Amino acid sequence: MSIIVEGLKGEAHMVVSEEDTAVMQGSGTVRVLSTPRLLALMEAAAVAALNGSLPGGKTSVGTKVEIEHTAVTPVGMEVFAKAELVESDGRRLVFTVEAYDAEGTVGRGRHERVLVDESRFMERVEQKSKVIQEA
Repeated sequence: MSIIVEGLKGEAHMVVSEEDTAVMQGSGTVRVLSTPRLLALMEAAAVAALNGSLPGGKTSVGTKVEIEHTAVTPVGMEVFAKAELVESDGRRLVFTVEAYDAEGTVGRGRHERVLVDESRFMERVEQKSKVIQEA
């Protein structure tokens, strides 16, 4: 049986590549880990925290993010993210997130996700996709 309880923790990591830099992501002009990629890593840690805990037929989607990107991480350096579920209010899930590299903390913040019925969610996606096909 799946259970979502406060205190669930997840981790994610990556080695920063050229594709992850601010230059390549369009978020700046420097060859360091971009904020969008840092955010994606933090979100992956939150998803990892939920692995094996979601009720059948449910998934979670990101709905809100507030992060600080506090230090640079160069190409070739590994960066880690940790997430902890600190609030579970019905469908709404709130995580604290933190990222660090070999030199220390590079970012922190909060990330919210919402539980959704996966099949109903995908039905809405398909409906929107028809708009594209009809255009």
